[in-house]
Amino acid sequence: MWTEARVAEWKATGERPVIAVWTAAQLASFLDYVRGDTLYALWWLIALRGLRRGEAAGLRWVDIDLHEGQLSVVRQRTTAGYDVHEGPPKSAASRRQVALDKHTVQVLRQQRERQQQRRARRLGAGMVCHDSGYVFTSPDGLPLHPGYLTQRLRLLVDRAGLPPIRLHDLRHGAASLAHSANADIKTIQHQLGHANIRVTADIYTTVLPPAARKVARKATRPDEHPGRKPHARASDG
Repeated sequence: MWTEARVAEWKATGERPVIAVWTAAQLASFLDYVRGDTLYALWWLIALRGLRRGEAAGLRWVDIDLHEGQLSVVRQRTTAGYDVHEGPPKSAASRRQVALDKHTVQVLRQQRERQQQRRARRLGAGMVCHDSGYVFTSPDGLPLHPGYLTQRLRLLVDRAGLPPIRLHDLRHGAASLAHSANADIKTIQHQLGHANIRVTADIYTTVLPPAARKVARKATRPDEHPGRKPHARASDG
């Protein structure tokens, strides 16, 4: 976590942890700062619902049911060099249903309204605007390059005067927020789309509170569960 002590050290030395996530107060400050940003709903989904960069970039309106409060992760946009490749999620576990609370539904409704208004303005001005069906697009309506999201976040964080985080760190922080809402490690695993619960525990115990770290480690140590066989580790960020 970007505690006061770590923030002070970063300001003095420029050094930062490999994985560093914001506190709830820092995240709230960021979301308040970017409220008017065209990608506000994207930052919200990654920070609070744990979507990956490629999953957010590949999200389409057909994958969202605002009436039922549910989002389906069924595709992603990834990069190889600068080229973009679109396809199914990285694993079967990544293909998942994500529950949406009322506030998140409202954020997405506002995103859809803003998108429709922007499209109407461009068409009214005789400008090209594709109806691509993606939730997050460039002004011409086409889906965004995933690399742009990384660059945009870096710029916004700097402007907001907050300690630096990577886009994937924003997703990491969703684990601690989910735990603070009393979600157990299995629920967090499903929310983040990890194929193996040990991945959730191994990675996210670095950001969960001490009590949660203890529970997470115990839940994924075969030697602490008589009769349970070890599972192979998987790499699934």
